[in-house]
Amino acid sequence: MDFAKLLEAFASAAARGDGDALADLFTADGTYVDYFFGPFTGRAAIKEMLAHFGEGGRDFRWEFHAPAHAGDIAYASYRFSVTSTRPEANNARVVFDGMSRFDFEGGKIKRYSEVFDRGMALAQQAYEPERLVKIGQRYARTLKEQPEWARHVKA
Repeated sequence: MDFAKLLEAFASAAARGDGDALADLFTADGTYVDYFFGPFTGRAAIKEMLAHFGEGGRDFRWEFHAPAHAGDIAYASYRFSVTSTRPEANNARVVFDGMSRFDFEGGKIKRYSEVFDRGMALAQQAYEPERLVKIGQRYARTLKEQPEWARHVKA
């Protein structure tokens, strides 16, 4: 597998809203864990998730860089931007960077996950401070409820 070509195909499909092309990069039961929307498993669900991108923005750009690939796991840093169509955002150009992890099975993506600063991305879209706090608390609560975090949650 040529990871650089996969990154190009992934970014291009996502930026142009091509759910079929994006879903085809995944195994039939692959999971895309979007840092805003959560996990989507299966190609139909991944296509549905990508359709949500277009509901909140336009003019997407996604650039991967600094890829690292070993065996069935790969990572890449990225730059992402979108023009927010949220009315309060006044067509603001939202930019953020992040890190992606790709787990592969048979040359296809079995699981995609990412991390980025959600708060910064939302603040650029003129989310009200109270709403930012509420969203941040929800994400923190969800993280703390995961069994693998139990040792960190206890004082």
